[in-house]
Amino acid sequence: MSTSNKKFTSNELNHIDKANDLKISPFREDGVTYGTPTWIWEVVVEGDLYVRAYNGASSRWYQSAIKQRAGRIHAAGMIKEVAFEPIEGNDINAQIDKAYKKKYSNSPYTAHMIGSRAKSATVKITLKDV
Repeated sequence: MSTSNKKFTSNELNHIDKANDLKISPFREDGVTYGTPTWIWEVVVEGDLYVRAYNGASSRWYQSAIKQRAGRIHAAGMIKEVAFEPIEGNDINAQIDKAYKKKYSNSPYTAHMIGSRAKSATVKITLKDV
């Protein structure tokens, strides 16, 4: 499956980040039907959109996102066709950790979202050409 790495505009990212209402719907096994929208925390780092699975790599939406590499998101009143890319690496994950700490500092779940289980299920979301 070929996907582009088209970036969101800074305006789109700003709206998504401020709305804090991102729902992710990777394709199901058939590659055509969207999964049930799942609300998930998002952060923006260096002009890119990232999410993590609270329950780690065993999370259903994460498994679908990694297998199908595509789906859609609902955020800030927008519905966007997107591509999903698994992210690894200490440098980018440290930046994502910092963004989670800053954005969700008042939540008791923040420590979990920067822990090793959630960190192992980090996904970059880019726009997909349709």
